[in-house]
Amino acid sequence: MGVYQWRDHKKPSGGKRNWYYKVKRKYAHGRPFVPPVLAEEDSRVKVRVRGGNYKVRVRRVAYAVVSDPRTGKSVRARILRVIESQPNREFARRGIIVKGVVIETEVGRARVTSRPGQDGVVNAILLEGSLEQARGESSG
Repeated sequence: MGVYQWRDHKKPSGGKRNWYYKVKRKYAHGRPFVPPVLAEEDSRVKVRVRGGNYKVRVRRVAYAVVSDPRTGKSVRARILRVIESQPNREFARRGIIVKGVVIETEVGRARVTSRPGQDGVVNAILLEGSLEQARGESSG
């Protein structure tokens, strides 16, 4: 079942009053939102999209690629919890990971910069802490 995404049900601009009837087309349909949630293991799904192409979508997330903007280095770190979510406050409580969510990882707090449901990976930028400190604590 698709989600209809055309805007033909809205009022047209320019003072036009009556619309012509449009048939709903298959290419105007989307899919319902299935949120990527925090879990013990990663789980990805390959979905066929328009044009015969494929998208990799994340269903369950355990790890994020966290990069430090000061040093330019990146590391794969386990996600511990979702701290806050600007897109929707409910997402933090439910453990849903979308772009803009602040997560707590093994190396510190980070903000998600990718779209896990579209890209198939969670990329994040470190907000607090540094990768050198995290490496020093784990090796010492």
